[in-house]
Amino acid sequence: MAVAKAGVKKQRVSASTVRYIVAGFFVVGVLLTVFDAPGWADKAIDKVGLRKVMRGRIENSRINVPYRLGLDIQGGTHLVYGADVKNIASGDQANSLDAVRDVIERRVNLFGVSEPLVQVEKSGGEWRLIVELAGVRDINTAIKVIGETPFLEFREERPEAEQKAILDDIKNKGPRMIEDPYFSPTQLTGQYLQHAAVQFDQTTGQATVGLEFNDEGSKIFAELTKKNKGRRIGIYLDGAPISAPVVNEEITGGKAQITGNFTPQEAKELVGRMNAGALPVPITLISQQTIGASLGAESLQKSLYAGMIGFLVLTLFMIFWYRLPGVLAVLALLFYVVILLALFKLIPVTLTVAGIAGIVLSIGMAVDANVLIFERLKEELQNGKRLEDAIEEGFGRAWTSIRDSNISSLLTALILYWLGTSVVKGFALTLGIGILVSMFSAISVTRMLLRVTVNRHLEKYRALFLSGFGNRV
Repeated sequence: MAVAKAGVKKQRVSASTVRYIVAGFFVVGVLLTVFDAPGWADKAIDKVGLRKVMRGRIENSRINVPYRLGLDIQGGTHLVYGADVKNIASGDQANSLDAVRDVIERRVNLFGVSEPLVQVEKSGGEWRLIVELAGVRDINTAIKVIGETPFLEFREERPEAEQKAILDDIKNKGPRMIEDPYFSPTQLTGQYLQHAAVQFDQTTGQATVGLEFNDEGSKIFAELTKKNKGRRIGIYLDGAPISAPVVNEEITGGKAQITGNFTPQEAKELVGRMNAGALPVPITLISQQTIGASLGAESLQKSLYAGMIGFLVLTLFMIFWYRLPGVLAVLALLFYVVILLALFKLIPVTLTVAGIAGIVLSIGMAVDANVLIFERLKEELQNGKRLEDAIEEGFGRAWTSIRDSNISSLLTALILYWLGTSVVKGFALTLGIGILVSMFSAISVTRMLLRVTVNRHLEKYRALFLSGFGNRV
């Protein structure tokens, strides 16, 4: 008895469902265009005479979220800080400055300055930090953003004889003597601070600041309190004494408390500054300047104009070479652009020259995916398959190549983002987002547009789907 093999046919989305999906793409595309360019949307509304039904202008509403531009496009503030490393061993100085850089980057991000450029430089025996803040042209605002970064230290009380000697020196040499006569520095500083929190005295209700040190700091603090039983420990912030409690016994567990005449708001602000980063190295502002945009408004406009020309040339090529699929690919590419711009606003992403290069590269990869699909489609049509079957088979055959190339590019972007500096991270971030959106645009949007376009009448015009010259079916 002969047994016939039953072919399993892949289930396809119905024509009505495809139409609904494409209509959804169109609606989403229009809404995203309004979000991306509210000024242009207002001009379009004025031109078609719909201003009467609008209560206000879109560009003046909450929907108008501005793009974030980097220092090399919109200008900003350039600050140079000197680092005091005299109390740090030479072998630990580089690591300490790296920690300072990380703290400053985290601090300015907390204040809404995205993608700061913080670099560590060493000239001779001096360490410096270069801080560039995009969009901040007010020097005072920039310094406020970084803040008077707290340098927390614990000092032990000097013996009475030593105090008297230093006070006599100050009396004889004058007020220029800056050595603290009452407390001497110790190894315990904010470098070992793990966490700070606002606390309240159960008896008086007075606001205090609770500190918790890391493992190494806990050991240092325990030794310090054991050594100074019955004596005072001076707690200094930025060189100024804020508390001097008496040590009654050795304190283990790595927890301390700063008491003083703090209001709840002052304690909260102090805790916020410490948690944002208690610097292991004190820094001093030595240079400040406001710099203009390296590209400038005129250069940026020219860059955008060049980009539009390039996009137009690409559009003409795609339509000329791939005919009807080329037209649909251009529509999908426009949808890709509006999604990408909306994501840059929502995340938000700071657009630098390097970031724009990542965008351009991702657009090229989106076009490359369409080229692979259309070439596979042409081969299937030349093999005599029906138009609808050729489209599905073309996408299926092109998918593995698109997947592999995009995954390798995504891995590269991840490595660049993980290991790179701020500028390189900007390029990697825009490239990675662009690759993900381009995959969606090529596989989903272009595919649905082809499905909604194809019908039995187009079977007679199969040449519309063939690329290049001299192709015959």
